[in-house]
Amino acid sequence: MGHHHHHHHDENSKNMGFAFFLNLSFTIVEIIGGLLTNSIAILSDALHDLGDSISLGLGWFLQRFSNKEQTNDFTFGYKRFSLLAALINSVVLIVGSVFILTEAIPRLFQPESPNATGMLMLAILGVIVNGAAVFKLRGGDTMNAKVMTWHLLEDVLGWVAVLIVSIVLMFKDIPILDPLLSVGITVYILYNVIINFKKTMILFLEGVPEEVDMEDIQQKLLDITNVKSIHHTHVWSLDGEQHAFSTHVVVTEDVTKEGTYEVKQAIKRIIQAYHFSHITVEIEYEGEGCIIEHAHQHE
Repeated sequence: MGHHHHHHHDENSKNMGFAFFLNLSFTIVEIIGGLLTNSIAILSDALHDLGDSISLGLGWFLQRFSNKEQTNDFTFGYKRFSLLAALINSVVLIVGSVFILTEAIPRLFQPESPNATGMLMLAILGVIVNGAAVFKLRGGDTMNAKVMTWHLLEDVLGWVAVLIVSIVLMFKDIPILDPLLSVGITVYILYNVIINFKKTMILFLEGVPEEVDMEDIQQKLLDITNVKSIHHTHVWSLDGEQHAFSTHVVVTEDVTKEGTYEVKQAIKRIIQAYHFSHITVEIEYEGEGCIIEHAHQHE
């Protein structure tokens, strides 16, 4: 079973590598094409693709990296590096989108005619290349692979839009369509990136993952028989998928060994629902004082 799983990860990583090189070489073609055809819509899509290439590259590299086992320097393993990749990529895309908007918005007022035939050829290529990458990556099970597939699918849609606009421009001279499409694509990218950026940032700063209800967990723990109070309860996420939980539970001083065991079992049952990958529970007896508080007092 373990062997099969490992093979699956290799497959995932290979597909990401393929999608990365495909995307990067195409991005270069696209930037040149956008400049030659004088189409700001193609340039904004090139930016989108460049962002995707960076995230595919980082994702691919980190996918291989994050599967490494924990070390003495990184006791939680390398999962957090994929969050770092998401963060860097978001910043790149936000900066790029703002730059494209400063180029595209003035063009709404002074539209220039792009080369429609060139646009059409690039758009057909775009649909094929990104379509191939989506086909390669679909079915990936990590957050990383899912986000990438979604990115590439958006690219395909972006190219379909460029395709339609270029066909219209071949028959009708409506130069404003090009910057309009560009602003549309860019605003859409920005909107999605900012939502993801916010989520990534919260996880990066060790915020509680949105699907975990802290109050609910604390209340349930306090309802356990023989539990007097809890403190130092923490929940954080390693990479958006694997979460960690730790808490100190104070039990009544006259509780038996069996009683303590029952408390632990009850805690396990409550926490199980959340699928934490790291759990630490410290049991303390009433009047014993907390190990952390003691440490502070002696400083």
